[in-house]
Amino acid sequence: MSKKKNLLRSGFSLSILTMMSRILGLIRETTKAHFLGTSDLADAFTFAFQLPNLFRRLFAENAISVAFIPTFRNKLEEEKSQTGTSLETRQFLNSTFTVVTFLTTVVCGLGMIFIPFIAPFFTKSSDPVFLGEMSTLTRIMFPYLIFISVAAFFQGILNGVNIFSPSGFTPILFNLIVITFTYIFAGKTANPARAMAYGVVFGGMIQAGFQLPFVLKQGFRVSFTGLKKAFTNPNTKTVMKLIVPTLFSMAAYQLNDLVSMAVAGKAGSGIQSSLQYSLRLQELILGVFAVTIGTVILPELTSHAKNKDFEKFNSLLQNAIKIIAFITIPITFFSFVTGENIIRLVFQSKNFSEESVFLVNNAFQYHIVGLFFIALNRILSPAFYAQSNTKSPTIAGIIGFAANILLAVILAPIFKGGGIAFALSFSSGINTVMLFVFMKKSENKNISSLVKTTILYSFKMVIFSVIAVIPVILLKNQIFGLFANHNRIISQGIPIIILAIIFGIIGLALMVITKDSLLKNLILTLKNRGKKN
Repeated sequence: MSKKKNLLRSGFSLSILTMMSRILGLIRETTKAHFLGTSDLADAFTFAFQLPNLFRRLFAENAISVAFIPTFRNKLEEEKSQTGTSLETRQFLNSTFTVVTFLTTVVCGLGMIFIPFIAPFFTKSSDPVFLGEMSTLTRIMFPYLIFISVAAFFQGILNGVNIFSPSGFTPILFNLIVITFTYIFAGKTANPARAMAYGVVFGGMIQAGFQLPFVLKQGFRVSFTGLKKAFTNPNTKTVMKLIVPTLFSMAAYQLNDLVSMAVAGKAGSGIQSSLQYSLRLQELILGVFAVTIGTVILPELTSHAKNKDFEKFNSLLQNAIKIIAFITIPITFFSFVTGENIIRLVFQSKNFSEESVFLVNNAFQYHIVGLFFIALNRILSPAFYAQSNTKSPTIAGIIGFAANILLAVILAPIFKGGGIAFALSFSSGINTVMLFVFMKKSENKNISSLVKTTILYSFKMVIFSVIAVIPVILLKNQIFGLFANHNRIISQGIPIIILAIIFGIIGLALMVITKDSLLKNLILTLKNRGKKN
């Protein structure tokens, strides 16, 4: 089977796994909504879970996607082998594994020590009991940083040799474990939040452990080495050199999230947790499509950039961007109109009150308008990383960070969660614009056509979405009225499905009429697959 077909198959498999993972992630959030709602305890858990996750993105996702995978991939290309059995490759893997583990362990220890002094900056409450619970939950979950960083390292190895499914399956296990722990131990711990916290740590352990056999199967053996040897390994130093410029960008992102958390905590009770519920709905879409596409195309973009084959580079990137626009722009319009109903369907329960619905919808309306830009950023960034260009995304990230913080601080006192959500969406748009500007200055001289295609195709999707959403607006009240006075699955779920079908049929009809190239390619692919079967 050709490399291209293997990549497509990997992408399809990863999409299915990521879809399952995000659905379970949403169920995990509904579990939290059921037990905690948008209470102070929900805010405490949200903060405690987010803090180690911020460092995870800094140490794990940043190091692996930006620096490790391109370096590892280039190393394998040089050796003309993907077995990883050479002494130099083993030393590289051992050194990188040691560095990642050492740094995350240090951060974990410091975090657990200093959390009582940090927590008061992220809440309006001065209640010592509440602050103590925030600290306890954070201390329980901080070791998750170590386990998930090891899991990300294993994922980097597997992705470097175009193996995606094991890493795509681990979040499914994680979500299942957290959900199970919550229901089993909610009544056996001090509160349900602690049951979820223990599930998070155990889930992180499983994410790392599950991938190890697949790493070993590829012939890679990983073990600890001395710290001096680890930090002086030539290939690991290359990884660190690539990471250093991005640390400013990633630190900006993390500081961005930290300040947003602090602003949300000071804005009032329930704001932190409502923002998290809203983001979970958004991430269901982002995780399935944007992250999947970004993960799958990075190794191929790296190969095309290394070979200076920018025609294939641009073609791959252009198709990825079109797919993002094709999916996220229509979903944005539909979700904006039916957002409150989606929130009621997914989250509303005994501890998730009308006030909770209002808080989450207030954030969701502003989060969803930034969906396209956030998704696009996750496609454009790998295009820079593939060329070992970490400086441009760094500068774009810092500019976006500044815009986000400034707007959040200004808008939060007036618009609460909605103001913070809008600040994120607006700054994501600025980040996208800056990435395109920097891309035009790269050695890829044919980028102008890519920018033009992106703008024109996105505008086309906006026009189609506006036309398709008008009947949804006109029919919404009547259709929901037909199913009123039933349980929320029927009263909210069935009308949403009916409206989504109406919206989808109109949108697809418009694409067929205009002979959309992306739709034509999809139909041809399905026909060819059908003939082979």
